[in-house]
Order: sequence, then C-alpha cells, then structure tokens
Amino acid sequence: MSKRKRYLKTVEWSEEDRCYIGRAPGLALGGVHGNDEQAVYLELCNVVDEWIAIYGEEGAPLPTATAGKQYSGKFNLRVGEQLHEQLAIESMKIGESLNSYCVRVLKDEVGL
Repeated sequence: MSKRKRYLKTVEWSEEDRCYIGRAPGLALGGVHGNDEQAVYLELCNVVDEWIAIYGEEGAPLPTATAGKQYSGKFNLRVGEQLHEQLAIESMKIGESLNSYCVRVLKDEVGL
C-alpha cells in the first residue's frame, strides 16, 4: 500500500467559503480549496505526498495512519466539573442516563 493511502482524505462543500475544501486530518495542516471536487481531491493527494516527503526529509516518523482505522465506540472525555454537573442535571430532567443523553447530543451536533 502506498503511504498516501494510509491517510484519510476528505473533500466537502463549504457554504461559508462557497467552494470545496479538502483536508487530510492527522497529517497535513490547512486544506486545499477549489470549485471542482475532483480537482480538489487530486490536489489534496499531491499535498499528502508533499507532507510525506517532508517527514522523510526531516527524518521524522510519519503520524499514525488515519485511513481504515477501527473504532471501539468508547472514548474518555474530560469535560470539567461544571459541565459534568450540568450534563448530569439535564439528563436527569428527562429521565435519560448520562451516557445516552451525551450520545444523543453528540449525534445531533454532527448530524447523525
């Protein structure tokens, strides 16, 4: 597998910017912008190759691969005492477990 294929690449339409934005989270900072979705993706692939080359030139290890990553469905989240209390209160108000409440709120936020 080529090193490029180890990294997730996303191209999404941005209403705010009125163009497509391509990103490689975990590898390249910033993004690639343009009006043609395929052109943005191809340019993003070139940028990923450039970042991989930079890491190689500097003798630095590549970041952990992001493509094809398996997720367990569990993660720890530190929210601070005040937010923890407020979330617990909100979940109790509607008779929902804290976990279920937080999952629902997060799903609503990301549009799932």
